[in-house]
Amino acid sequence: MDLAIGPLDLPTHVDEALAVQAEAFGLGADEVAVRRQIVLRHMTYPGARALGATVRGTLVGFVYGMPNDRTHWWSTVVEPYLRARGNDAWLDDSFVITELHVHPAHQNRGIGRSLITTITDGATEPRSILSAIDTESPARALYRSLGYEDLARQVLFPSAPKPYAVMGAPLPLRRR
Repeated sequence: MDLAIGPLDLPTHVDEALAVQAEAFGLGADEVAVRRQIVLRHMTYPGARALGATVRGTLVGFVYGMPNDRTHWWSTVVEPYLRARGNDAWLDDSFVITELHVHPAHQNRGIGRSLITTITDGATEPRSILSAIDTESPARALYRSLGYEDLARQVLFPSAPKPYAVMGAPLPLRRR
């Protein structure tokens, strides 16, 4: 398959990455434009880093994340949900997976697993957190197989049409 996983200069390749995300999530042009600004802002945060998966030079997947900061928008939204379940301490000393997407034509080949384990293997934090749409999906099954557990469910983000689950796992992530 000629798969290569390595560091990704996400600001330079933001449009390629968002094209993958748009295919994976069914996003329209307006949503992509909003997410473009978010990604570019996130990549200025201390410790933010990204990895890409390429097949024959074409980006087919990416992941990015950063050390969590309670003052960031995502943390302020999820904190009350985590606190209600006694899990708000997960917002400290955690590496947050901000986005992980694989183009649908390349899913179910271990690319997402490789991306998330590689990026978290480089984290200095003792645990990782993320949010995923709160449905039984291949993504949630992947996260569970890596050791992520539900910390809060039915989390509502402004303007998101579906509720999310916040999941957390100790690092390093579980291997098969």
